[in-house]
Amino acid sequence: MHFRDILYSVRDRVARITLNKPEKLNALSWGSWAEIENAVAMAEADDAVRAVVFTGAGRGFCAGTDLTTATTEADWPARPFPGRAGLLRSRFLATAQVYHCRKPTIAAVNGPCVGAGFSLAMACDIRIAAESARFSAIFVKRAIVADTGSTWLLPRLVGQEWAYRLLYTGEMIDARQAERIGLVSQVVPDEELLEVAGALACSIARGPSVAIELMKRLVQEGASRGLDEQIELEQFLQQITHATEDAEEGRRSFLEKREPIFKGR
Repeated sequence: MHFRDILYSVRDRVARITLNKPEKLNALSWGSWAEIENAVAMAEADDAVRAVVFTGAGRGFCAGTDLTTATTEADWPARPFPGRAGLLRSRFLATAQVYHCRKPTIAAVNGPCVGAGFSLAMACDIRIAAESARFSAIFVKRAIVADTGSTWLLPRLVGQEWAYRLLYTGEMIDARQAERIGLVSQVVPDEELLEVAGALACSIARGPSVAIELMKRLVQEGASRGLDEQIELEQFLQQITHATEDAEEGRRSFLEKREPIFKGR
């Protein structure tokens, strides 16, 4: 599929989705969101892909919504939802598609990451920030309510108090402060960002993908379950993974004192 606003590539079992409007700090139009939806759908459907990395071209991750685009719906790619869903599914749900992606996702955040771009980064499982990264839930500065899932994602990452503060003020925080409040897990020099994020993605991609995908599901769904119910589901899904070839390889490699070679089945 041809993309205009993003770049999509697969290497070493990792799909990289790069927001690619550097002249606009990768601001997102509705067409950009449609391309992201298609790219995520492609990564999910490709059994060769085991992890997904999001990043931005140039000096920023994403400046939020593109308020200057002149494109119309006729210019946008078809969305990856058949039938009525393709017509009625809100484009604001693209971040939910990223969040629910069956495969592990990593945001490699470079430079400004604000508004809808902030939501996109938060929708990923893991965030690694360049030293130049800056974050803002900027919506309040436009006198509008936050969208694209920010009010759901932010308190789950940093707690209610910091979520309130960032949402109420729209203040910009730097990478080190983002790390202190738990918004990102690692800060690295700008020139090392893609190497570090890529190495982590490749490490995850070499793992037992069936178990990893089920653990992602358990973590996400566990937020709405009681402990007893969660333990029961863990046990049920663990029995499923015990029956995989990767589990057998894990046991065999332990006994043979070597690194396991997982095949994702």
